[in-house]
Amino acid sequence: MRCPFCGADDTRVVDSRLANEGDQVRRRRRCSACNERFTTHELAELTMPRVIKSNAAREPFHDEKLRAGIMRALEKRPITIDQAEAAISRIRKKVLVGGEREISSAQIGELVLDELRNLDEVAYIRFASVYQRFNGVAEFRRMIDQMENHPLKKSTHSLADLDSDEY
Repeated sequence: MRCPFCGADDTRVVDSRLANEGDQVRRRRRCSACNERFTTHELAELTMPRVIKSNAAREPFHDEKLRAGIMRALEKRPITIDQAEAAISRIRKKVLVGGEREISSAQIGELVLDELRNLDEVAYIRFASVYQRFNGVAEFRRMIDQMENHPLKKSTHSLADLDSDEY
């Protein structure tokens, strides 16, 4: 690796540690020419599947869209950024573990609902109301009644169980 300070090609690894819950390797390096130290992060380059939208259009998976939807649902809720980022990370891992080249937006929406249900019930209702296109108060009432009758149970959905035409 080239030194960011002097541009020399000869750098040595001084220390290596796991970072980001074991998903990255953090390396401290020292330049043999100028003796400056710097840190690099190594992570596996994985290709996220393409997203099949409800209109059958296909587009790349965008972390920004996932993050924006979750953060909008969590707005003004007592959830830390770290908790939200951990939920986003879990969703990404579930999408990657599926090993598919394409995934429907409905499947991603279900994964988001599962995470929000376990993170914050108000955020869950907010996201569900947009995602499932609630048309009135009766649908909110039905969702709240359902949550009261089945409090915070873990979802049993897996990517294989979800039917992409379900929504």
